[in-house]
Amino acid sequence: MIDLYYWTTPNGHKITLFLEEAHVPYRIVPINIGKGEQFAPDFLRIAPNNRIPAIVDHAPADGGGPLSIFESGAILLYLADKTGQLIAPDLRGRNETLQWLFWQMGGLGPMAGQNHHFTQYAPEKLPYAIDRYVKETSRLYAVLNKRLADREFVAGPYSIADIACYPWVVPHGRQRQDLKDFPHLKRWFDTIQARPATVRAYARAKEVNPDNQATVNQDSARFLFGQDASTVSR
Repeated sequence: MIDLYYWTTPNGHKITLFLEEAHVPYRIVPINIGKGEQFAPDFLRIAPNNRIPAIVDHAPADGGGPLSIFESGAILLYLADKTGQLIAPDLRGRNETLQWLFWQMGGLGPMAGQNHHFTQYAPEKLPYAIDRYVKETSRLYAVLNKRLADREFVAGPYSIADIACYPWVVPHGRQRQDLKDFPHLKRWFDTIQARPATVRAYARAKEVNPDNQATVNQDSARFLFGQDASTVSR
C-alpha cells in the first residue's frame, strides 16, 4: 500500500496518473496547500521542502520499514522501478525516458509554473515577466510538438515521461497556449486524456477537491508565495 500525500495540482496529478495506470493500491492523504497544511510537522518529516506530492511506501523492496519519498520526478522513477512498469528496461530506452522526465522537471514544469504566477497571481502585472514566461512555455510546447512528430509517445511506449508532461499541458489555456498551433502535441494530449487511467486519476481529484476550490486566492497567497528562509527555520 502506498500513502500518497496529495493536492489537486499538476505535480499531484502525476502520481495518481501513475498509480491508476499501474493498478497500484494507494490511499490519498489530502494536503490542502491553500490552507497551509504543507507546513504541518508530520508532513515535513516526509517532505522537508513543504511541497506535494510525497509518498510513503509501506512495503519497500528491501523489506525494511516504511520508505518516504518527495519530489514528483523521484516518486515516478521510484514507482516505475518498484513495479517494473512505465519505463523501458533496456539501457538506451531507460535513459531516453529519463532525459524527458528531467526535461519536464527542469523545464516545462518550472516555466509553466512561472507563467501561471505572472499571468494570473502576481499582484502587479509585469509585461516583461508575462512575455518572458508565455514565450518560453510556447518554446517548450514546440520542443514537445517536434519530438512527437514521428512517434506516438515521448520516449517509445507510454511512460513516466508522458505522465510527467501531461498534467502541465492540461492548463494550456491558462498558459496562453493554443494546442491547435501544436498538432502533434494535441494528438498526444487527446490520446492521453482518453486513457481510462487518466479518467480515473482526474476523478480522484474531484473526490479530494469536489468544489474545485482554487488553490490560490487572497487568503492562500501568503502560504504559497513569499516564503523565505524563516519558514524553514521555524
